[in-house]
Amino acid sequence: MALKSFLRSTVYHTEKGLQRLRFASQPADLPVLLGISFPKSGTHLLDQILLGFANVAPYAKRVHSFYAEYEGESGKKRDPQQALDWLDSLRPRDIASAHLFARPEAIARVCTPKFAPYFIFRDPRDVVVSHVFYVTDMEARHVHHDYYQSLPDFDARLKVSILGRPDAGVEFPNIAERFAPYLGWLDKKEVMTIHFEDLIHDRAATLTSIMDHLLSRVPLQASRQLILDAMESSINPTKSPTFRSGKTGEWKKYFTEEHKKIFKDVAGDLLVRLGYEKDDGW
Repeated sequence: MALKSFLRSTVYHTEKGLQRLRFASQPADLPVLLGISFPKSGTHLLDQILLGFANVAPYAKRVHSFYAEYEGESGKKRDPQQALDWLDSLRPRDIASAHLFARPEAIARVCTPKFAPYFIFRDPRDVVVSHVFYVTDMEARHVHHDYYQSLPDFDARLKVSILGRPDAGVEFPNIAERFAPYLGWLDKKEVMTIHFEDLIHDRAATLTSIMDHLLSRVPLQASRQLILDAMESSINPTKSPTFRSGKTGEWKKYFTEEHKKIFKDVAGDLLVRLGYEKDDGW
């Protein structure tokens, strides 16, 4: 494992050095491109878009690293200091990805000239549906996989994805409580917020906003159209499970009246806060 990590790091820094030579006339102190995402909301899609900048500027050609607040297989919650150490490890021209809580200490680091941060999220109703498919069918090593497999049907699994598992041995709260630690990113002017749905239904305008968010911090020696083309061409739906289906509002196929009721009971004004509904009359 140590050798593999060493080789991966060596390749990464070699490629990054070659990028610096390729774009020698451009600034070397470009900010870290940081893609923050709520789980099951287009993480891979945002990674791909940000990597598009590597075609027009001396950014890394691969994601430096990925950080998540919970360990994948065990479901154990990481110590907050680990997130801060990870943020501190990033260097100019890195591109990084994270399921990162908006704790005050993390906000203090991210909302600085060192970073050009983006936060992508998705309709939480689609998130819980996607979560069921992911845990049950796609990730056999997931800490909740066996439990979801033991449930009688999709409806029962969807209830768990909405309500969480308060009796589980690892932390898995309801959908509103899972989203709450991310809400702090919404009102930070330094962070561009992205609705996943806008990348499906209004991609050109959304890519333009993503580009402008970086250009407002640093100039790149490339035309706007060249930058946009680089971002567009970097999108590969086959490597982004959420984007591959290209669908939004799928929750309407799966939510029964009971699902709607329990979602409203636990979510409160979450959908209104995120801009998906005007009230709870859906």
